[in-house]
Amino acid sequence: MDCLHLKECGSCTLFNPYDKQVDFKLEFLRENFSEFYGGDFEFFKSDESHYRTRAEFGIWHENDAISYTMNGVNGNKILIKNCPKVSRKIYDFIPNLIEILGQFEGLKSKLFGVEFIDSTSELLCVLLYHKRLNESFKNELEILKSAFKNVNFIARSKGVKIILDEPNLSDKLNIDDKIYTLNYDENAFIQPNKKVNESMIGWAKSCVKNGTDLLELYCGHGNFTLPLSENFRAVLATEISKSSIKNATKNCELNGIKNINFVRLSADELMSAFNREREFNRLKNLDIFSYDFSHILVDPPRAGLSKNVIEFIKNYENIIYISCNPATLKENLRELVRTHKIVKFAGFDQFANTHHLECGALLKRL
Repeated sequence: MDCLHLKECGSCTLFNPYDKQVDFKLEFLRENFSEFYGGDFEFFKSDESHYRTRAEFGIWHENDAISYTMNGVNGNKILIKNCPKVSRKIYDFIPNLIEILGQFEGLKSKLFGVEFIDSTSELLCVLLYHKRLNESFKNELEILKSAFKNVNFIARSKGVKIILDEPNLSDKLNIDDKIYTLNYDENAFIQPNKKVNESMIGWAKSCVKNGTDLLELYCGHGNFTLPLSENFRAVLATEISKSSIKNATKNCELNGIKNINFVRLSADELMSAFNREREFNRLKNLDIFSYDFSHILVDPPRAGLSKNVIEFIKNYENIIYISCNPATLKENLRELVRTHKIVKFAGFDQFANTHHLECGALLKRL
């Protein structure tokens, strides 16, 4: 990757050509997971640059000027002009933004960070401050917004958020030549590499043969749920975040999908409901015992699955496990292979030029 700050900025940790990075990560998969799986490891590549649709940079103040910063490899702050990892839309916007911000004393004063989200519908820029924001600040923010087309702005400080227009964040995903539209909030967890995200979803769909019903834990705003729903008669999907469930339900309506029930429940609450230990008002009009689940899909946080959840998902014939942390996936598989066999395994290079790798495993009950 052609970057002025390579080997200086801590954002990248792999510096060899991309094909060598792929070889390195495939070898990592073989070394860490061959004890569980003897087949071929699938691998889904990233673009080599301009693949990140979400990014955050610090802001450095010196005299009257401001610059973007990143953490350096030695823990120091380095000044950067741009980053070739970010999407083309963010990449083109970054230098223009810093130039215009520098012209407004109120906008650049106490600014310590900038976040960017590149969605299909709009580019969102979030300005982060160490000061109280007031009405006069809002006027300057409106002037800033008028300088850019199709860019929305939010300003935040502790306990305060200024929104000029409600964010309209929406992505169009192409899964097996079918387009899905997903709306989400600015605080939502999103997969930062759109191309690889589409590959992950397509791979998960390929894991389903003769599906009846699907149970999904940690469903977010429906990233996997909506495309997979066409492989099943009915889907029950759970998530603890209220805003995610709200968006997931709207996304169903937006895509004309009618066979999914989204419910705001944690994994522990869902297990309590299935064990008849507790009744939930959120399940009042839904008979969770009427489903015939042939598959369960889990996409847990970096901590992986708890022992209780592992024991729970062992009850299902087919487990699709999407992991953002190979270390916790490996720990969880040590337990799951006691009852299940891994029949497919894939690596997804969400974060090219780094050591990070996401994985997918399909397990069938022995």
